[in-house]
Amino acid sequence: MLKLIDNPPPWPNGARCAVCFAFDFDAESLLHLYYPDDATRRISLSSSLRYGARVAIPRIARIWKHFGLRQTVFVPGWCIEAYPAAIDALLADGHELGHHGWLHERPNQLTREDERTVLERGMAAIEKVTGKPPKGYRCPSGAFSENTLDLLIEHGFAYDASLPGDDIPYLLEGRAGRLIELPSDHPLDDWPQYVNLREFNMGMTIQSPARAMDVFRAEFDAAWNHGGVWAAIWHPFVSGRLARAEAMVALIEHMQARGGVWFATLAEMAAHIEGLTARGEWTPPVERLPFWPDPVPQLVRPGR
Repeated sequence: MLKLIDNPPPWPNGARCAVCFAFDFDAESLLHLYYPDDATRRISLSSSLRYGARVAIPRIARIWKHFGLRQTVFVPGWCIEAYPAAIDALLADGHELGHHGWLHERPNQLTREDERTVLERGMAAIEKVTGKPPKGYRCPSGAFSENTLDLLIEHGFAYDASLPGDDIPYLLEGRAGRLIELPSDHPLDDWPQYVNLREFNMGMTIQSPARAMDVFRAEFDAAWNHGGVWAAIWHPFVSGRLARAEAMVALIEHMQARGGVWFATLAEMAAHIEGLTARGEWTPPVERLPFWPDPVPQLVRPGR
């Protein structure tokens, strides 16, 4: 087979690829962020988002336990405080909690100090329930700012999982040092497949689980063929719905039937990459931030 990844990392025990069903457990954080003045009146939207905490998280945890998987769930700090039973269900089975803001704030809309405040408040919420600071971060809405990388390095994070810059783990280099990036992209996001909510300006046609799984399965098969990483961007209130959860079971069965798949938390993947690099067994690609330190001058400006 023609290899399409030049430098895939060696995965543990000779695995062909690495897989993590990484979920973003947002609950009603988006509701309170975007509609602070009348969130209490939006009962139907709140009910839909609460489904993630009340029904989907226990269901997802049951699926992972059935297959003997430990995975990663990114959680805004507010959600940790608002839904302790759901958090307890995840921690009881050894799943990783990753940082996902405080109320799903977009960092690139914040000042550096406000971004620091949100980062430290979310860290404190995770440390309170786990006894240790979080290892990983996923930027809410993918809104990575010019300050995010350096703040993550300053606060001791081991990895980020926000950017789509490669098919394998790579290093982000900023002013403060380097950080492992565990990439993903829209084809592994359940939002464009399933979400139709006018309150969040999302009006895509809802796909059947079979159509959505065609996309997710194709991405997995390619990662398996070429040595990549498959890290989902799924949401409990979305992919935890009954028919979609059934489809997730079938996808895991497909992955296990292929064999040679390393199911791991993203923290475990980051630790593996760090070990390979430290021992000189593999050299990851590097991207330096910011990509463009200054605006690129325009010769002309299009008319409006």
